Amino acid sequence: MVEPAPAPRLPLPGTAVADGPESVPAQSGSARLGALDVLRGIAILGTLGTNIWIFTNSEGLLGYVAHSDEPQGAWLWAERILQQLAQGKFLGLLTIMFGIGLAIQQRSAVRAGRAWPGRYPVRAGLLLLDGLVNFFFVAEFDVLMGYAITGLVVAFILATGPKAQRRWLITTASIHVTMLSLIAVAILFAPGGAGGHRPLDPNPYADGSFWDLVAFRWQHLLAFRLEPLFIFPMSIALFLLGARLFRAGIFEAEGARIRKRLMVIGFGLAAPIDLLLGLLGGDLILVARYGTAPIVSLGLLALVAEVYAHRPGPGWVGRRFSEVGRMALSCYILQNLVSGWLCYGWGLGLAGLVSANARVPFTAGIYVLVCALMLSFAHFWLRRFERGPVEWLWNRSYRALTRG
Repeated sequence: MVEPAPAPRLPLPGTAVADGPESVPAQSGSARLGALDVLRGIAILGTLGTNIWIFTNSEGLLGYVAHSDEPQGAWLWAERILQQLAQGKFLGLLTIMFGIGLAIQQRSAVRAGRAWPGRYPVRAGLLLLDGLVNFFFVAEFDVLMGYAITGLVVAFILATGPKAQRRWLITTASIHVTMLSLIAVAILFAPGGAGGHRPLDPNPYADGSFWDLVAFRWQHLLAFRLEPLFIFPMSIALFLLGARLFRAGIFEAEGARIRKRLMVIGFGLAAPIDLLLGLLGGDLILVARYGTAPIVSLGLLALVAEVYAHRPGPGWVGRRFSEVGRMALSCYILQNLVSGWLCYGWGLGLAGLVSANARVPFTAGIYVLVCALMLSFAHFWLRRFERGPVEWLWNRSYRALTRG
């Protein structure tokens, strides 16, 4: 982590800078130390840029996927543009950051003479438990369970040689591209006008209690967990790519050529195609979310790394993002919980009060509000405590299980 810590602390599973009690102070001057937590903070708040549209849809995730109750005219295009700016990019960035975290933990373990993956399965198990709690009680689009399983697999892959890791990366990426290509072909040749969206009746998002929504997630467990299964090969590939980029020096001054290439590919090639697919709408958004968006994520990674390759540490804005990054798990869960309370029927139920044409400014307002709350929460919490609340609980649980 970037903050100086007088006492030993354990990092988040898959996102930390070290797999042990040591802490690296920010004043070391390394470019990556200024960028890692900033990138995690950007990724956490960025994922909310996609998820917030789920909360502000009166039918939650199901209504969002079905594009139910879309606005008309200019508001429709405004919604599509805003959604596409975040769609899949920050999920990809967060996935890559987990891979970078694993590479750093492995390097730390090797330098300290510890076996790898060592105790990492315990970390993965705790993250899986966090994901289960988050899925049932907070958000059915949880990514933590998928990251826990992916991280466990990749931890063992990283224990192999460079050639084996490269084969794993190529194989999993190829599997994902093949599946995505088949989906794209099916979309192009599928007959139009088949079926339609059935409104939820009863609607647990707008009318149900907190426990009604918990029960709804349990009843549709398999359907809500299809995405992590589908993107499992992609997640492995992005984890491994993140580890590979870290080892190649993307955060160091010598990595300028890598950063430049990634920005050209991500922003110059992938981003225009990604935006076009989003504007076309419909099922083509799947191709953008899982095809072009992860490539744009590489451009985002390279851009932030480039900024911090030429400065000793984060400025005022960077420090605010880094604080969210240091409390990534707490902020990820809390931002979804707060959004649910604002929008769902078990809370204030604001989503059910907004018309389709008013949803764009309403969603933008809710997003800015929740981001401001997360930035403030992280700032004031870390002024008093070393870790976020969920990170503290995770740390205590890890030490209890490993007797560390």
